[in-house]
Amino acid sequence: MKLTSTSFTDGQRMPGEFSFCIADPAHHVCLGSNLNPQLAWTDAPSGTRSFALICHDPDVPSQGDDVNQEGRTVPASLPRVDFFHWVLIDLPPTVNAISEGEFSKEVTPRGKSGPQAPHDSRQGINNYTDWFAGDNDMRGDYYGYDGPCPPWNDEIIHRYIFTVYALDIDKLPLTGKFGGPEVRQAIAGHILAQGSLSATYTLNPALLA
Repeated sequence: MKLTSTSFTDGQRMPGEFSFCIADPAHHVCLGSNLNPQLAWTDAPSGTRSFALICHDPDVPSQGDDVNQEGRTVPASLPRVDFFHWVLIDLPPTVNAISEGEFSKEVTPRGKSGPQAPHDSRQGINNYTDWFAGDNDMRGDYYGYDGPCPPWNDEIIHRYIFTVYALDIDKLPLTGKFGGPEVRQAIAGHILAQGSLSATYTLNPALLA
């Protein structure tokens, strides 16, 4: 399978309009347009009964002690973990593209609703659900796509990996609230093919030059 996008170039910087946060000289960051990028895929194998999409950042700090702290940086040596930005399942086999802004058009405090989504698909929660859990103004269940917002003091540039999976099953056996780990487990053994694209993003002024 081949995954393409007109919104960004594979391996290059994600444009700010597809990000949860953009750089702001006065306040480090401010909210972005948070549009989901356009994606399209080809060469799905015969027997495909549904598609699933996962976007994740594998470069998130495993500890948050230094995150966004004045006078400190998140060291490049710190172990990193996955942060899921978009989990979309049960896309019918007749769908082979997602339009720019079709699933997300802005930052929604307390999260977008779900799991129901266009094309009779379902969306899981992303990890902003965990990130904002202690924030009275922002906490909630964040369904669907929410774009990049890496720490503004991180020493490394983050990667955002979009992967579409062709599956041999119509509907994944997931109920209630689910996220990236649950989807990865559910698609195991059902993947006929897959295709990936990646973008990079940073809010660290030292890395923006």
